[in-house]
Amino acid sequence: MNAAEIKLDLFRKLDNLKGNTLEEAYGLLINLINSKKDINEWGDLTNAQQNAILFGIKQLDEGKGRVHNDVISDLRKKFLDA
Repeated sequence: MNAAEIKLDLFRKLDNLKGNTLEEAYGLLINLINSKKDINEWGDLTNAQQNAILFGIKQLDEGKGRVHNDVISDLRKKFLDA
């Protein structure tokens, strides 16, 4: 597939999206376009941030993760129903 074909295919797929799906695709695409080419963002994090991420990964590896919707539901109950 050449560049023109890729652009046309991408346009057609985006053109068929509606509502939230279109907004999400737009956000993802803009983030990708605006992102740094440097993938060494890890080095820009503080030690505390790196440790927090590593701790989270460890918890996930140990099966201690929670489903996103459950977390959001709990937070809504805690802060919106208070």
